[in-house]
Amino acid sequence: MDEDNKPDRLDRWLAGHLSESSAMVSEGDETGNSSMLPEGESLSRSRLKNMILDGDVTLNGAVMRDPSQQVRSGDAITLTIPEPVAATPQAQDIPLEILYEDRDIIVVNKPVGLVTHPAPGTPDGTLVNALIAHCGDGLTGIGGEKRPGIVHRLDKDTSGVMMAAKTAEAHKVLTEMFAAHDLDRVYTAIVWGLPSQRQLTIDAPIGRSTRDRKKMTITEKGRHAITHLDFTRSLPPLASVAECRLETGRTHQIRVHMAHIGHGIIGDPHYGRPMRSGQMPDNALRAALSDLRSFKRQALHASLLGFAHPITGQAMEFSTPIPQDMQDLLDGLELALKTRGHL
Repeated sequence: MDEDNKPDRLDRWLAGHLSESSAMVSEGDETGNSSMLPEGESLSRSRLKNMILDGDVTLNGAVMRDPSQQVRSGDAITLTIPEPVAATPQAQDIPLEILYEDRDIIVVNKPVGLVTHPAPGTPDGTLVNALIAHCGDGLTGIGGEKRPGIVHRLDKDTSGVMMAAKTAEAHKVLTEMFAAHDLDRVYTAIVWGLPSQRQLTIDAPIGRSTRDRKKMTITEKGRHAITHLDFTRSLPPLASVAECRLETGRTHQIRVHMAHIGHGIIGDPHYGRPMRSGQMPDNALRAALSDLRSFKRQALHASLLGFAHPITGQAMEFSTPIPQDMQDLLDGLELALKTRGHL
């Protein structure tokens, strides 16, 4: 870093000084030898910020992940430029559970842990990569480079029925259907506590949180959102099973709506609001509560998807049971409550 420079933010300093010899830019050279950016290549401040967050910058030999970190005269800064990523997702042999397929559409049962499409931090190993491998390269031209064929998505840790388009015509029609909410979508959720009534409708607008941009929240400035609930099973006093029918389809809609009424989804790291052991009257319930709190992902499954075929108009409906981890959670809780006389 130049002696004449005053303290500055790391990302801002890099953006302004990459063309100067004081910035050592290593292009994937593990020996640490420095080189400058290739002629004609530049890095925006926003890209530099993401590279810092990804651990591609060291400050005085230590990895620095804070773009606002102050840098001063005498600091040694090294930026490692990641290898270029393909503009379009590549085919990868990832197993798919196919529920239905024809020339125009494919319906799958997405497993827990599979990301829908490439995104920052998950450049591959996604459902899109699997679909390209299964359907062929022709899929890459359907609906955009990064999300070919995708007309809706499920969160990484949400399992269940999901559909993709295989032709441009099908993609157009399905996109319009989802925008108009002209489909039947039902999710099964295991949630905290017991509701005051078996059936209810949540009508509360959802928008981006101003405190955490990765989260959604109920806000008057949000988009119209409606979820219809039917609580089909009770495991008092700890949990219930809810069938959630979407009238709209907002980001994290079910997760936000369930938290809004005080029955967050078990295992949800952002909206779940788990019960506390102090609320349990005996050791048996505290042990059962511990099992629920240790569940590793949101207990949410897309159990049913109904729609008119985008080309033929034929009525179609696909459903799958909850995955084994959710079933084991329910069975274990029911056994624990029965054994100890709570059910």
